[in-house]
Amino acid sequence: MDMDSPAPFNLAEWLETNRPFMKPPVTNRKLFENEDGMILQMLGGGNERVDFHDDPAEEFFYQMKGDMLLKVHADGQIKDIPIREGEVFLLPPHVPHSPQRPDPNSWGLVIEGRRLPGMVDGFEWFCFDCGHKVDRVEIQLNDIVKDLPPLFEAFYSDAERRTCKNCGSVHPGKEPPAGWASL
Repeated sequence: MDMDSPAPFNLAEWLETNRPFMKPPVTNRKLFENEDGMILQMLGGGNERVDFHDDPAEEFFYQMKGDMLLKVHADGQIKDIPIREGEVFLLPPHVPHSPQRPDPNSWGLVIEGRRLPGMVDGFEWFCFDCGHKVDRVEIQLNDIVKDLPPLFEAFYSDAERRTCKNCGSVHPGKEPPAGWASL
């Protein structure tokens, strides 16, 4: 047993201390700096993402306070999976998903599986009018807080990348359509 592990700590106190750092678009903060294993993170509310994450590993969701909506892209459609306070959900790998936490007072625990060498994470955007994939970016994710904002901003700032090749609609960028995160 490796006794270099951090000591037990009070999660409510940790959340209170770290809440100011949990800002959109990602609104997360790692619980442990364990780069070789699972990613354990708290995610706060106040976000409505328009990207879909294609995670190469499973993701475990435990919604601890408030409700969230997990949008998934499956079978060519966007489907809603509400995860209510106190509920857990296990998402298989490679299911594009977009977590929605519109309530700024909500928060949950998300555990992502270990990233093995060569695994890449994908980030996709879909047309709000026809459902066609508008863009995809793949990266070897090292630090979710540092790596994602520039990736998102590159998409938001490029109208050509945001234009649907199927129907010609322009993706609105970071602003979701009205009712996008309704539970």
